[in-house]
Parts: sequence; structure tokens; C-alpha cells
Amino acid sequence: MHRERVSENVFWFQSEVYAQVTAGVIVGPQWAVVIDTLALPEETLGMREFIEHELGVQVRYVINTHYHADHSWGNCFFPGATVIGHAKCRELLIELGKPSLEGARKQNPNLRQVKIVPPQLTFESGELTMRVGKKNLILSQAFGHSNDGISVLVEEDRVLFAGDSFMPLPYVVDGDVDDLLASIKKVGRMGLENIIQGHGDIILRGEIDAAVRENMNYLNNIKKAVKSAGKRKNVDEYLDTISIEGCGKSRVYLGGLAITLHQRNLRALYRQMHGE
Repeated sequence: MHRERVSENVFWFQSEVYAQVTAGVIVGPQWAVVIDTLALPEETLGMREFIEHELGVQVRYVINTHYHADHSWGNCFFPGATVIGHAKCRELLIELGKPSLEGARKQNPNLRQVKIVPPQLTFESGELTMRVGKKNLILSQAFGHSNDGISVLVEEDRVLFAGDSFMPLPYVVDGDVDDLLASIKKVGRMGLENIIQGHGDIILRGEIDAAVRENMNYLNNIKKAVKSAGKRKNVDEYLDTISIEGCGKSRVYLGGLAITLHQRNLRALYRQMHGE
């Protein structure tokens, strides 16, 4: 697990095992707020060890940017903490998280100690704000990757924990491409110092404009390519010819997962556009 100090009392963690998934912590004088958990129990427990023993505080709140397993299944490793998320995140974790965990346990014995803990404190619209020491956190909707996504802005530092609404390769299989375009466009107008992506490395201030343009360009390109696929007989074969590079992204992103995610994007978008 990688770890880095982003700003005063703000830390970032990145998995070395699964898809470069990220998490964070904001530390106050008496307690801390964790933003997302990591995919494997041992990595989330490593975060907790660092927070409790190196930083010397307990975790009072865990914020889930969305319900997907790699960001939320570690909630149970912060006993006593209040979990915060979108109201839809709570619904989806209860509806889909529990059966999904049962299936995953059969393939990965390490997940036997995992329990689904849905958010207890939720919001549906607008913003939710909270104070952690000298930091003001603003939680707001960030849909598109999923229908329950939120982002967390550390207002004083202009650091945004974007969840999966901002990734090296935008991913829309469980969401909506137009919602994601709107979320990314909003990020570009926020005047940020850093973007903490849901996966991948931290985006620095001088890189933000280019990253926003690249992500929006990719999504617009796959929309255009998939729209033309509706007129063809051999749709699967045609979708296979739409390269990730031709849509403006690199296949090396996310440790080589990018090509697989790109092909899933194309097929999900085709189903959304053409209903097949």
C-alpha cells in the first residue's frame, strides 16, 4: 500500500494489489474521517493501524463515495465509526452488497471477516458539510460512474476526493455517460489544487485542465463511436475494432486493466443507447 501526505492533516492511500484503488483520511485534533476503504481487508487494516498508531487518533466517521465493493467493504474494520454516504449508496449496499459478498467469499477466503455496513447517515440532494479540526469538508453529488456517487472537497486546501467520478479511464458500466460528463465538467470549474481519483495517482494543479479535457474527450468519442455501431449488423465485431487509443486514452492505465474496462464501456453504452 502506498501512502502520501497531500496537505496538512490530509493523507492518501493507494492499493498495490487491486486496480490502484485509493482512499484517504483527514485528521483532526481528537478524531479522524476516512474517505473510502481499500479493496482487501489487510490493506484497510493497514490504514487503520497508521491512523491509530502513527497519527494517534481514532476514526469517528467513514465516508463512502459510492457503494462498489472496492470502496465500501472495509467499513466493518472501523467499529464504532458512523458511515456517511448518499441515500442511494445505503440502498444499493443493502440490496446488492450482501449477496455480492456471499458470492465473493466462495472465491476469496480472506473476505470471511468482511461484513456489509451500509451508511447510517445519508443525504439525497444538495450538500452535506462537516468540520474536522481546521478543515471544512463539503460532500456533494458526483453521479455518472454510479447513481449514488459523491465527492468530498477539503475546502481550505482545494483538495477533492472525487471517488470514481474521476479516474484515469472513465467507467460508465454502472452509471450514465451524460451524468459523468457533467460531473467531470464540474470538477474542471472548481479551482482545485489536487484531485484524488478513485483509482490511480493524484492529479496535481498543473495537470487538472488536461486531465478534464482528456476524460471528456474520451467519453464524447465513445458516445460517437457507439452511436454509429447501431447501424451495423455485426455489432460485437465492430465494437472490438474501436481502440482505446483511437478514443484518446492509453492502454497502460490502471495496471493494464484499461483495455478490458474500455470494451465494457462500449458494450454498456451500446445497451443504453440502443436497448439491446
